[in-house]
Amino acid sequence: MLLLLAIPAALLARWYGLDGVWQFLLSIVALLPLASLMGESTEELAARAGSIVGGLMNATFGNAAELLIAFFALQAGKINVVKASIAGSLLANLLFVLGISIFVGGVKHHRQSFNKQAAGLLATLLTLSLLAYILPTLFDMAQRTYYGITNPITSDNKYSLIVAAVLIAVYLANLLFSLVTHRDMLIGSAEKEETRWTTAYSLGVLLISTVGVALMAEIMVANLEEATRQLGLTEFFVGIVILPVVGNVAEQFAAVKFAIVNKMDLSVQIAVGSSLQIALLMAPLLVVTGSLIGRPFNLVFLNPLVLTALVAAIFIVNAVVKDGETHWLEGVMLLGVYALLTFAFFFAPH
Repeated sequence: MLLLLAIPAALLARWYGLDGVWQFLLSIVALLPLASLMGESTEELAARAGSIVGGLMNATFGNAAELLIAFFALQAGKINVVKASIAGSLLANLLFVLGISIFVGGVKHHRQSFNKQAAGLLATLLTLSLLAYILPTLFDMAQRTYYGITNPITSDNKYSLIVAAVLIAVYLANLLFSLVTHRDMLIGSAEKEETRWTTAYSLGVLLISTVGVALMAEIMVANLEEATRQLGLTEFFVGIVILPVVGNVAEQFAAVKFAIVNKMDLSVQIAVGSSLQIALLMAPLLVVTGSLIGRPFNLVFLNPLVLTALVAAIFIVNAVVKDGETHWLEGVMLLGVYALLTFAFFFAPH
């Protein structure tokens, strides 16, 4: 709780115009206790609502900060940073958050299990989202090579709006399926547990901590360019690694915490469900928002390294969750893939 002092410190640093690096670092430190509070309040709510709703709530509130970060970057015209942050958020959740949760949980517990039907549904939807991201890229390439169009951005934007509408519809259908029509098939093994906080108190803490995360994230983004320039990092690396890791702090704390106490249903729902929400809801909303604010945004990822990374991440996650059981070695494998990709992004010329 002492780390909460970093919140007023970051605000004062911004108020008095201290060096951007200090504002950047203080805001990152402040995100840690706020994320911890988000995870604790979500756990209290999940104890009443169950793993499906609890995981959905944590993913939603955890992605709120990332959505704000992406919106600020989109408004500033940093299209490539936004695209990198979308891909990076998917990779961070699927490989880093899920990997460290499985590893930490597996060290304490010999073998952990979860509802493989629920996890399998999430993995299948992720595969669908991957296809939805590959198609706009292929659409762009086809226009350039087959039709000889040198700058097909207008067509890319129109097609991305259609893709965004379909993805949002699929996400809403998934909510209906998971929360209403087939809830009994997807619930975890422990749906009702003892709680320490009231529902109102849990919601209050969750709301306040979410606002704090968004505020600290805004300070971080405002000073990101200056801080990374002094640290010698590329804009691409910042977008695909640094922003997602910092923005996913809430999911990291919550997923690991649940894995330690052997609640892998919630850990999987948070890590994979958060990725699904980014792919099917957050990115499409950015496409729609971009067209409304005069900053057209599309889902074309021409960087082959990014597309390969997404394919690899979704492939290995499908392999890990298909049997409904995990052990610490599977966590090491996920973290190993993420480490390899991080070094590739770091050394990539951009």
